Amino acid sequence: VGPGQEVPIAGGAENVPDGWVRGWTLPGVQMVGTDRLAGVPDDESRVLGADDVPDMLDLTARTKPGPFAPETYLMGTYRGIRRDGRLVAMAGERLRPGGATEVSAVCTDEAVRGQGLASRLVLAVAHGIQERGELPILHAAGANEGAIRLYRSLGFEIRKQVVFGSVHTPGVQP
Repeated sequence: VGPGQEVPIAGGAENVPDGWVRGWTLPGVQMVGTDRLAGVPDDESRVLGADDVPDMLDLTARTKPGPFAPETYLMGTYRGIRRDGRLVAMAGERLRPGGATEVSAVCTDEAVRGQGLASRLVLAVAHGIQERGELPILHAAGANEGAIRLYRSLGFEIRKQVVFGSVHTPGVQP
């Protein structure tokens, strides 16, 4: 991380190094896949890559699923669904803490909500994670009751409460 950057963190930012500045905070939950989670492939979704980054950034800017940078797709497999050539839903993999992989950036364009696209993508990403013998996990804002209800219906359960936040590194960006 370079000078003058905002860095997303989990666990809050109670103690930051000298010169660093606390940013935003948001209460949330960490959820883990249970034995009820049965990931399945999705034939309509496609793996997203470098050519899709502008569309991924546009979708995440409109839907705000959490931090998503131009290189985030490199952290794991991201899958998306397009309608009339436009990326309208996506989900992917991000953090990989020992034996688990986080389902991340679950987002659906407002125009196509209610069609089950987020469920399909979460299950498709979970399928890939389970095929590797890893545990699917995910995070959600604590106030996002709709998302938490959806994830529970798919087979996730809350593991613990977490605090998301950010810190700003000292200095200015060159």
